[in-house]
Amino acid sequence: MSLTETGAVVSVITALAILAGLAGVVVPGLPALPLCWGGVLVWALFGEAGAGRWLVLAAATVVALGGTVVKYLWPGRNLKRAGVPTATLLVGALLGLVGFFVIPVVGLIIGFVVGIFLMERLRLGDTGLAWPATKQAVAAAGLAMLIEFLAGVVIGALWVAGLVLT
Repeated sequence: MSLTETGAVVSVITALAILAGLAGVVVPGLPALPLCWGGVLVWALFGEAGAGRWLVLAAATVVALGGTVVKYLWPGRNLKRAGVPTATLLVGALLGLVGFFVIPVVGLIIGFVVGIFLMERLRLGDTGLAWPATKQAVAAAGLAMLIEFLAGVVIGALWVAGLVLT
């Protein structure tokens, strides 16, 4: 594997995009999987790897699309079974976003949980019933984040394999 200056720059940009994508799993405003996939796209278009780079890009595309679909369907199905409405999740996400800026990083989690709990308390009229629904929503959000993170790691691993093997 010989690496020219251009190839090195493209590889660094790709690595940074993938790392930013992985950070985007928990940082609002950073589109996690599109950043990871975009990094591989830049490498495939401008890198100096052989023809195998297109296979890596194709595999990364499948993982990114599949991860995105699974990230919404699997936790969404669990929430639907638990009876947690979409409006509750939207309020939780909104308060999570506000919390992120009020209390950096941990405010996201605190705001999300408080938003879910308050909406479920209003909807169900009972604190005892609101807490299980809140736990269910938090578990679903955690599952979605885990799916997205693992898809990003797989995209990164595909790129590293392509970098080494092509």
